[in-house]
Amino acid sequence: MTAADAPLFDFFSQPALPAPDVPADELRTLVAQAWGLDVTLRSLGSQQDQNFMAHDAGGEAVGVLKISNPAFAEAEIDLLDRAADLVAAGRPDLRVARVVRRDGEPLRGWFDTSRGRLHARLLTVVHGHTLNGSRHLSPSVVERLGVLAAAVSRTLESVEDPAQERVLQWDLQHARRVVELLAPQDPDAGVRERVLTESGTALAALEPLADRLPRQLGHFDLTDDNVVVPPGGVLPDGVVDFGDTLRSYRVAELAVTISSVLHHAGAEVESVLPAVRAFDAERHLTDDEVEALWPLVVLRGAVLVVSGRDQAVLDPGNAYAQDGLDREWRIFEKAAEVPLPVVTALLRDALGRSAPREPATGDRLLPEGLVVEVLDASTRSELNDLGAWQDSGSLDREAARLLAAGADVVALPHGVPVLTGAPTLSPEPPASVPTGSTLWLGRAQPLLAPFPGQVRLRGSVVELVGDAAVLRVLGAEALAGPVVAGAEFGRLPAGTPVLVQVVRGTGDLDVPARVRAAQAPGWLAQVADPAPLLGFDPVVPVAAHEVLRRRERVLAEVQEHYYAQPPQIERGWREHLADVDGRVYLDMVNNVTSVGHAHPRVAEAAGRQLRLLNTNSRFHYAAVAEFAEKIAATLPDELDTVFLVNSGSEAVDLALRIAMASTGRRHVVAMREAYHGWTFASDAVSTSVADNPNALATRPDWVHTVDAANSYRGTYRGQEAHRYAPEAVATIRELAERVDLAAFVAETYFGNAGGVALPPGYLEAVYAAVREAGGLAVADEVQVGYGRLGHWFWGFEQQGVVPDVVAVAKSVGNGTPVGAVVTRREIADRYRTQGYFFSSTGGSPVSSVVGATVLDVIREEGLQENAARVGGHLKDRLLELGTRHDLLGTVHGDGLYLGVEFVRDRTTLEPATAETAAICDRLLDLGVVMQPTGDHQNVLKVKPPLCIARESADYFADALDRVLTEGW
Repeated sequence: MTAADAPLFDFFSQPALPAPDVPADELRTLVAQAWGLDVTLRSLGSQQDQNFMAHDAGGEAVGVLKISNPAFAEAEIDLLDRAADLVAAGRPDLRVARVVRRDGEPLRGWFDTSRGRLHARLLTVVHGHTLNGSRHLSPSVVERLGVLAAAVSRTLESVEDPAQERVLQWDLQHARRVVELLAPQDPDAGVRERVLTESGTALAALEPLADRLPRQLGHFDLTDDNVVVPPGGVLPDGVVDFGDTLRSYRVAELAVTISSVLHHAGAEVESVLPAVRAFDAERHLTDDEVEALWPLVVLRGAVLVVSGRDQAVLDPGNAYAQDGLDREWRIFEKAAEVPLPVVTALLRDALGRSAPREPATGDRLLPEGLVVEVLDASTRSELNDLGAWQDSGSLDREAARLLAAGADVVALPHGVPVLTGAPTLSPEPPASVPTGSTLWLGRAQPLLAPFPGQVRLRGSVVELVGDAAVLRVLGAEALAGPVVAGAEFGRLPAGTPVLVQVVRGTGDLDVPARVRAAQAPGWLAQVADPAPLLGFDPVVPVAAHEVLRRRERVLAEVQEHYYAQPPQIERGWREHLADVDGRVYLDMVNNVTSVGHAHPRVAEAAGRQLRLLNTNSRFHYAAVAEFAEKIAATLPDELDTVFLVNSGSEAVDLALRIAMASTGRRHVVAMREAYHGWTFASDAVSTSVADNPNALATRPDWVHTVDAANSYRGTYRGQEAHRYAPEAVATIRELAERVDLAAFVAETYFGNAGGVALPPGYLEAVYAAVREAGGLAVADEVQVGYGRLGHWFWGFEQQGVVPDVVAVAKSVGNGTPVGAVVTRREIADRYRTQGYFFSSTGGSPVSSVVGATVLDVIREEGLQENAARVGGHLKDRLLELGTRHDLLGTVHGDGLYLGVEFVRDRTTLEPATAETAAICDRLLDLGVVMQPTGDHQNVLKVKPPLCIARESADYFADALDRVLTEGW
C-alpha cells in the first residue's frame, strides 16, 4: 500500500506514537540531495513529529524541517499544508508557516531513511518568538490570542477536506475515550482519581450539548507555543504548526487557545476573559457554545495530562514531552479550580449575557418587628476611617455598638465588597465580596423557614433544602427533618456572627462566604440575596465600570486617568490606596500626597477651619500669615515674600510673570524635555514631547531652549555631562545679544526625566549667566521640593545655589490645591507694574491651614529624614535588581524621588517604552500603583508619600523583581 492509499490516522487504533528520531547528519544529507541546500540543523522538539531549525552557511534561518510521524497518511499532511495556505491567503495580516517553494515547487516529499520511509517538508520561518514558557501574559496578549483563534476559525469555517475526519487524541470530541483509555494506566493514584473525577464532571456538562455545537475545520492547537511575536513586537501575529488540523467543535478552537493561558505566571480563570470577548466579537458564540466552553477547557487539561504522562513513559528520551508535564498539570489544576457553573456564569457576564440576579423570595427568616441595622463595611464607610479598615475586629465592635444603640439585628449585606480586614502589601486581591449576609443578634431569635423543605445538618451548617433553593445558615442550631413555610426549625444565637446564604438550585455547590471581586459575577449568579428574608432591602453597589462610563461621558477626553481599566480608588491611608472592590494598593507614584493619605492632623485642621471660615483670600485672617511665615522659614533669608496660588501650573505661570514684570523683559530660556504646567505661560516653557508631541514646534517666539542636562541618555553622558553648563551659558549669552532675557526656568532636579540630578555646578553657571544678562533664575520645585530628596529640603540646595524665584505646589497641600511662589521683596514689589495680584482660593483659610499643618507634620514626624533613610534603602534594592535584569538600565534620583529607567540595550539606550507601560500594568495586578515618565515614557517615577515604611519599599522592590522575572 502506498502512502497515498494509507487510511487516515486513528489514535485509538494506534495510541502509541513515538516521534521519529532520524539522526541530524542523515537529514542534512537528505536536504542537500533532495533540495540542494547546505544547512545545519538545530532540534526544536515536538510531541510526535521531529522538527529542526535549518540554517545556511551564514547562520541565516532558511526554514523549519519537519519530519512527520509515519502514522500520518499523505492526505492528512496535504490537509495541514492546505489549511496553512488558506489561512495565509485569507488573512494576509498574519504570518503563517507554509511549505517553502522553489521555482513554484514545494520542498516536500517522501524519503527513505534509516528509520523507514518518512515524509519531510521545509516550512517557512516565522521570525520572532513564541509565548512558550510560563512567563506572565498581559491582557492585551491574551486578547490577541482570541483574535488569532477567531481569525483562523473564520478563514477555515467553510472548508471541507477528505482528511478532516482523522481521529487525534487532541480532538475534544474524543476526550472521554482518551481519558478512559490513558488515565487508568497512570501509576499515580492521585492523578488518576483527580483526572477521572474532573473530566467526569466536565463530560456531564458537555455531552447534553454536543449535538447542538457547530463543527468545522480548525487549527485546534493555536496555543502559546504556536503563535509568534514579531522581533521587537509585543502582540503575536504569526501562526505555526497546523499538525492538529481536523473537523471538530468550533468552540474547541477557543477552548484550546485559552487553556494555554492558564499555566502562565499569575493566571487565574478570569485571565482568559479578554480572549473570550475577542473571539466572540468575531465568531459569535452561541449560548450552547458558551455553556460548553469551560467543560472543554477542563477536558483539554485532562487530555494534556494523561497524554503527556503517557508519552513521557512511551518516549522517555523526548525532552519536549518531559518538559511539558508540569505545565500541563498546572493547566488542568487551574481549569478545575473553580466550579463549572461559576466559570460559565463568569463567561456569560463577560459577554454581556448574564441574567438579572433576583433576590431570594419567601417568608421572613426572622420574626416580624425586629429592628435591622445594615452594617456598611465598604471602602467609603466611616467605619474604615483613620486606618481602622486594617483591623478585622472592627466589624464585631461596630455590630456590638449598633446592638447596644437599639438594633435587634445587625446585617452585613450580600454582594457589597468589604474593605474591613483587607490585607496591605498583598499580590493577590482579597476575597472581599460576601455571597450571603452575616448577622449579629442582640438576643437569640427563632429561625423560621422561608419556604417548605427538608432540614439537614452538615457539621456546623444548617441547610433547608427547598424545591428551587437551599438556605444555608452557619452558626445556628436546628433539628433535621421536614418543615413547612413559616415554621420554626432552629435558633439563631446572640452575640456571635451568623452567615446566611441562599444557594440556587439543589445546593450541590459549596459557596465560599466571600469571593474575589474578579470572580464575583460567577459566584453571585449561584446565590440569591437573602435581604428580603431578613427584613431589609437589598444593597446594590454601583459597578466601577459604570462610574467610569459616567466619567468619560461627562468629562473632556483629554482629561485622562491612569490605566485603561482603572480601579476605582475611594480611600487612602498613609502610603496605601483602596478601591471599591476592597483591594488595597501600595501608592508609589503620589508625590501630591506628601505626608500620606488621610493624615489625621491634616484632616482635622481642614475640618476645623471649614467649621470656622473659608472664604476668598482678600479677607484678613491669621491662617494666611502663619502659613506664609512657615514656608518662607524653610528658604534662604532673602527669599522672604510669598504669593499663594492653587497649583503648580499657576505657580510657574506666576513666577514667569513676576520675572517679566520685575525685569521689564519678555524672553525666557527653558530646558528641553521638561514639563512645567498647563497654563498659557507654564505650557509655553514645557517642551516635553511626552506631554505635548508638538511642544518644540509650537512654542511662542519668546521661549528659547537649552539642551536637557541628562547625564544618562542626553547629548553628553557620564563624565562628559560637565559640558552641558558651558553650552547653556553660551546659548544664554548669544540670546542676550539679540533679545531681552527675563528669566531662565528649570526644575532644580530633572524630575520629568525620572529624577535625574543635574550635573554638579550646572545651576551655578547658568544662574550666573542669566543674571549677567539681566534676567532672573526661576526654580521649579513643584515635583522635587519639600523634603522629597531626603538630604535637601529644596532641590536647589543640592546644587548649592539660591534662585531668585521659587515655584512650588503638589506636596504643599497634601492633595489640597495649594501652591506658592516665593521671591525677594524688591522683585515682588515690581510685579505691581502688571497691576494687582489676586487668587480667590489661593491662600484661602482652609488652604493656608492645610499648608501650615503639612509643614508641621514633615518637621515633627521626621518625614524628610524618612525620605533619606527609606529612599536610600530602596535605591540600593533597585540598583541590585539592575545586576540581574538587563532591561533595568539605571536608577536615578535621591531620597523618595527615584527613576527606574528601562532600556532594551544598555549601549544604545534604546528606550523600552512598551515594556515600561506593560510593567506598570503588571505591577497594578500585584497591588502597586506606578506610572511611567520621561519623553520616552520608559522611566518608572518612584515618588511615594514621604511616610512610606521600609516594609512597603521592600514590597515594591520585590514586586518589580517578580515582574522582571516572570514577565509582563
